[in-house]
Order: sequence, then C-alpha cells, then structure tokens
Amino acid sequence: MLPQDTKIILKKYNISLKHKFGQNFLTDAKILDKIIKIADLKKEDTVLEIGAGIGTLTRELAEKVKKVIAVEIDRELVKVLRKIFSRTGNIEIIEKSALSNDFKIANFIDIKNSYKVVANLPYNITSRFIRKFLADERIKPKSMVLMVQKEVAKRITAKPGQMSLLSVSCQFYADCELAFFVSRKSFLPIPKVDSAAVKLKIKDSKPRIDEKYFFQIVKAGFSSRRKKLKSNLAKGLDIKKEDIDKIFIKLKLGENIRAQELSVEDWIGLYKNIKIIKK
Repeated sequence: MLPQDTKIILKKYNISLKHKFGQNFLTDAKILDKIIKIADLKKEDTVLEIGAGIGTLTRELAEKVKKVIAVEIDRELVKVLRKIFSRTGNIEIIEKSALSNDFKIANFIDIKNSYKVVANLPYNITSRFIRKFLADERIKPKSMVLMVQKEVAKRITAKPGQMSLLSVSCQFYADCELAFFVSRKSFLPIPKVDSAAVKLKIKDSKPRIDEKYFFQIVKAGFSSRRKKLKSNLAKGLDIKKEDIDKIFIKLKLGENIRAQELSVEDWIGLYKNIKIIKK
C-alpha cells in the first residue's frame, strides 16, 4: 500500500487519528513484504494481529494463512475493517484491547493448536504485551514478529553487557532476532522515532522453575542499575551478604558485576542457588 492509498482510505471513511492509541499506519510496501517474509507463514497457520488499523497488513496476512484474528481497540477503525473485509471469510475482527484481562487467545483458537503473532505495536504497550502473551496466556504463540520502537528492539535483542529487565523477560521465553530497521518515513503520520522489526521464536522448552519468583529475583537485580548486583540482591531479597558471596563464588560471578552483564542462563543459576538458601 502506497502513502496515497492510506490517505484515500482515511479520507473516504472520515477517520480521525487518535494519539492515545499510538496510531501510525505503515505505508511502505517493501517493509510490508519484509514482515510477511520473516513471519514464515504457512497456509495452515492462524495469525493474531494486534492493532489492525485500516487493514493494510491484515489483507496480506489473510492471503497467506488459514485464519487472521485481527484485534483493534478503536471502535471507529473496527467499523471500517468490517466494511473492508465484509466478504473475506478468514478474518475475524475483534474490538478489544489485547491487554485487557478478558482477552484470552484461547477464546478464539482450539486449545490444541498454536498461532503466530504479527503486530505493529504502539510503543507504549510493548513491554506489557510481550509479558502477557509469553507469560500469562494459556496458549503460547509459535513466534512473534513485532514492529516496535528502534530502541526497544535493541533492548529486546541485547547481549550481556547491555541487558535489561525486558531483555531477560523476552530471552527467557524466546530466541530473539533484530530483523531490520524501519525509517519513521514509512509511516503515516510520521512518528518522532524510527522503528525496527524483531522476531521472537518461542522456545520449545524452558526450565521448570517458579517463574514468578525468578522474575522477582531479576527485578531485584535491576532495581538500581548503578549499584553492584550483590547489593541489589541482598537488599531486594533480604539475603545475608555472606550467603550472596558464597553464591557468587560458586557461579564464578565477579565481585563488581552488575545486572546488565548477566545472561539468562546466569539468572537461572542465581535463581536455583537463591531458592536453596531461602527455603
């Protein structure tokens, strides 16, 4: 879809853009093709699209897969989508926030099946969205292809030395790849920042651990990025300094190491050892 096509649709349906929903519509056909390519779609796939907008990506997805569940929070846009796709049988349009407590993917697909996520996410919901669909939803996706703010994409795919709570959260559940950058000029209206597409391939298996307590430990570790990891863990988890010292020696972690230097595997090692002393 070219920029003029988007403008035509917006004018035809008298659509007013709403800043609170972070509405920036993709207008670059080449970027659209790249998204479809890295999503690795199969004819039997079910795809969950978040923020369907005016259906630019929705249409392309529907041509490739068995079913598209297109979620859109803006009532005005939902009406437009239903008009545009009134004769398209494999698109189900849902008027709802994907982050709401009553939105469950299990309500729309068979519990025995899986699905893929393709979304152009508003920048202000990225972290909450990823957490919900990787940790909370009963049925996990096979993969997620997300268009996000460029800096957020870098955080998701960061390596030890630049890790963050978001990095650990994503990489605990998935293998994360920064696929390509996207200029702000590829959207209408033009946002203030550039974007990037990331692909999260969900891991087939993950450690059998208490995820709630695991992330409690991670959050404690990142509670003050300027402080040493030892200090953050001792204070945040109420652990004696001598016990922390023993764990660090056992795991061969440096005295001055900080949270951003640890890999997911390092955090899992910390979790296992902290849980032993906290019993």
